[in-house]
Parts: sequence; C-alpha cells; structure tokens
Amino acid sequence: MTSSFQQAQAEGLCLRYPENLPLHRDINYETAVNMLLRAMAMSTSVPFAWGFVDKPPEGQVLLLFLPPQSPFPNDGLRFQEQEVKFTMPAGNNRELEVHEVKFGFIPGGQDSNAWRCRRRYRLVKGGNPSLVLVHYTQGPQTPIVPSMMNHPVRNYPLRTVNEPSVYVAGEKMGQKVYPPGGLMQSSAPAIQQPGMPMSFSQQQAMVAQQNTNMDLLEQRRREQEQRARAQAGPAAGGVSDKNAPPPPRPYSIFDINEIEQKTAKLQEEIEVLNASLAERRASRQQDQPDAMMTFGSDGITA
Repeated sequence: MTSSFQQAQAEGLCLRYPENLPLHRDINYETAVNMLLRAMAMSTSVPFAWGFVDKPPEGQVLLLFLPPQSPFPNDGLRFQEQEVKFTMPAGNNRELEVHEVKFGFIPGGQDSNAWRCRRRYRLVKGGNPSLVLVHYTQGPQTPIVPSMMNHPVRNYPLRTVNEPSVYVAGEKMGQKVYPPGGLMQSSAPAIQQPGMPMSFSQQQAMVAQQNTNMDLLEQRRREQEQRARAQAGPAAGGVSDKNAPPPPRPYSIFDINEIEQKTAKLQEEIEVLNASLAERRASRQQDQPDAMMTFGSDGITA
C-alpha cells in the first residue's frame, strides 16, 4: 500500500457500493434493516470500489464497507452538534445500530442555514457489521455559526485514485478486480474446494491450460519428427541397403493410440467447459439487474 493511498484514506477514501443509488426521501428503521439484509447477500457477488463521499445531496443513499472500529470518512460536510449513537432490537435476534448527527452544512456559503442530517445504520447482530447504510436527509435547521461558515473540512481538489475494486464478503473476500485491460482480473484466484463447483474464472483457466497442453504436445511431435528426419538423412549416405532395418517412425516414442485418446478426452472436456462458460455468461446477464440495488416502497429490491 503506497503512502499516497494511505494519505487518501486519511482524507476520506473508502470502499463503497459502485452504483449510484436513487435518492430516497425517508428511510425508517424497518426499511434500513431490510436494505442491509439484501445488501449483505449482494455484497458477496459485487466488488466495492474505492471512492470519496463529498457534499452528498438531500436524499442521497450510500452503502459503505466500514469495519466497526473505523472512523466515518470525511464527507465534505460540517456539523454543529455531536453525533449520537443508539441501538434497538430489529427482530429475529438482530440488533440495529444507528448514528445520527444534525445541523450540518457545506462550508463556503453554499448553505444559508445548517439543515443537513446524516443517519447511518449497521446490523451489529444478525448481519454484516461492516456494511453501513448511510442516508442524508433534511432535518431541523439552525443558523450557521459565523466562525464555522467558511472553514473547509477538507482540501480540494480531491486526489485521483486508480485502485482496483475489492470483494468485501463471501468466498472472494479480499480479492481485487482490475478494470478491463489491466494487468490481471483477480490478484488471488479462489481456491477450489472439493465438491464445490468451479467459478467462472477457474473454468476459463482450465480451458486455457488444456489448450496449452495440446499445443505443447503437438510441438513435441513436430520436433521429434524433424529430429528423426535429420538423423535419417546422413545415415543413408545416399546408398540403399535392403538388409537395413526400416527407420523408426518420427514419433515412435509416443503411443499414438494414447495420444489420440487423451486428445479426444481433452477436446471433450473443453467442449463441456465452453458450454458451461456460455451458460454462466447467459446466467450472469440475466442476473445482473438483480445484483444492482434499486429502491421500491420498502427499500432495496433484489
């Protein structure tokens, strides 16, 4: 991790759900719990992206990956009161933690009053406590303290960050996902467990490996054939000997039947894997809208 990246984290860089979620006027506690439960399932298949939270508008909803002991990242707002925290039962042995701070504003004259309210929710029991749902809304307002009005809370412009996305939950937790054209798509391939179906990337790797093996086999056959021809030429000396044993076939060191059987088997496995890859791609295209968080009357809909 570079020093510039660590500095960016100190300035508020955080892992957030990559899609822009629709504005939401109000989120009650029941809706927050439902959204966090659905986000918990979604977070195993969607990598989170590094980014800043800055001057969020009224109604903005964010989903952040924020371990319980981590401070809340700088969001470009200044608040005139201390944040309060409380917990409440959420049913089915779950517990919802709520942080609320009011009388916020954007320094620099954009706001004439301190009216912004920020609420953040996490399931400290019965969920993933590192997933935080954040909602910015309008609360009670009060005049801005003159000495705080033009005092910025962060430096601008915000630095550009090109860090890869990261899976924050599930079997791929901790894996990095590079953009198309990057050096690699995943920094740590998932380990295949006995009895578990292969992932999409593992199937691709197996097909590539089998293709490589077949290419190497063909290359060896050609090299042996060329070597045999080179050795047979000088030995003949231009004189034909009827009693000389016939020269060995160029690739006699190989068992042709065995090669053909292995090649047929490899080809069959490749065809099966290609069909499986096509099925997985089609399934992903159908499921992609499900991975995106949208909002209905009761919150996130999967």
